Amino acid sequence: MQQCDTLIVAGWCLPVDNEDSTLRDHAVVITDGCIVDVLPVADARQQYTAGALVERPDHVLIPGLVNAHTHAAMTLFRGFGDDLPLVRWLQESIWPAERRHVSAEMVRDGTRHALAEMLSSGVTCFSDQYFFPEVVAEEADKAHLRAVVATPVFDTQTAWADNATDCLQKGADLHDRYADHALVCTAFAPHSTSVLSDETFAALRVMCDQLDSSVQIHLHESAIELASEVQKTGLRPLERLRRLGMVNSTLLAIHAVHLDEAEIALCADNGVNIVHCPRSNLKLASGIANVTAYQKAGITVGLGTDGAASNNELDLLGEMRSAALLAKAAAADAAALPAPAALRMATLDGARALGLDDKIGSLQKGKWADIACIDLSTLNSQPLYDAASQLVYTAQATQVSDVWVAGRHLVNDGRLRYLDVAEIVSRSGEWRDRITATQAARQETTRAARK
Repeated sequence: MQQCDTLIVAGWCLPVDNEDSTLRDHAVVITDGCIVDVLPVADARQQYTAGALVERPDHVLIPGLVNAHTHAAMTLFRGFGDDLPLVRWLQESIWPAERRHVSAEMVRDGTRHALAEMLSSGVTCFSDQYFFPEVVAEEADKAHLRAVVATPVFDTQTAWADNATDCLQKGADLHDRYADHALVCTAFAPHSTSVLSDETFAALRVMCDQLDSSVQIHLHESAIELASEVQKTGLRPLERLRRLGMVNSTLLAIHAVHLDEAEIALCADNGVNIVHCPRSNLKLASGIANVTAYQKAGITVGLGTDGAASNNELDLLGEMRSAALLAKAAAADAAALPAPAALRMATLDGARALGLDDKIGSLQKGKWADIACIDLSTLNSQPLYDAASQLVYTAQATQVSDVWVAGRHLVNDGRLRYLDVAEIVSRSGEWRDRITATQAARQETTRAARK
């Protein structure tokens, strides 16, 4: 008998392998935070003695979900400024609120809320871009969650940085601080082409080359934003980035809703990865990305929730379902994005888009034991004919029972082990009161000025 740290026994296992296998009555063996074996339960019981045995006979094991794009701290703006299109939502609600409230304290509290929500819904890795990224990194580390923390880059002054030069220097410092960290790595995140000069993009390119860092950018998100950029510069944003030397395998295009055929080919030919945020795109009326065309062209497409301010959840199971259904409707093809492909987008393809697919994204020997366990015995998931289909088309976040990151059991039988939900909710309520009060004062000032 071989000794292992943890043996997880489950009714089903979806490893996300090349065959899209569904394994019945299988076990995952964990030692030193890594997967050392995936094998039938009967064989596992004969071959391994475990320090911890977790038995989930009515559940399915999957790779931990990868939320490839979010703004964690914006959880505190959930429900604030709803039912507005993208540009008005930003200009009339979000940006004014951020100018008044963004601080290290706000980012810390909002990030903790997001971490608890994501973990509870099976997310083991997230990619974040927001102000005070050093705070996001600290909170992810303390919560034992895997994270890609991207430094925001703006030409203008923000609550966090004076200008683009300051952003880049702080990003370099953050990169150095987490260069050898087991869970946290870094990137750069210019918000969009509309807020950066060519000179800033040139400096960013030099910095990324020096640090071997990737770039995440909101790109071709809405038709209105796209038209505004063309009017302003005479170029579509992707073409502008191409001329600036930014279109390559280090570029992660967020949203990418409005790409024409030539732009799809440009992304495919240059190894650009895309993050699809279907429910945020729907809520802001930004459009429906042609994910099927992107994938047929050979582009890796991961899934993201975007921030809770524009979703309004951080539920990647819901994003899987939305992505699959939208792809079918857009292509008028029920097989356009089948369940296993949607699961792959939420796991291995998300990891690949972030440059982490050699470490996570599938239940494979040698990879980190980032695992989610989902109960399929619930009313909405029965009767069960196909585990992958039930997972994608019926599973809710409340069905997530257990989560491991690098072998650490972070959610046990539905309970968070390292985050205090009551305290998190209390702090979020305090922020709601602050934000509501300043919004009311702003509206009163506006009314008075109009008299």
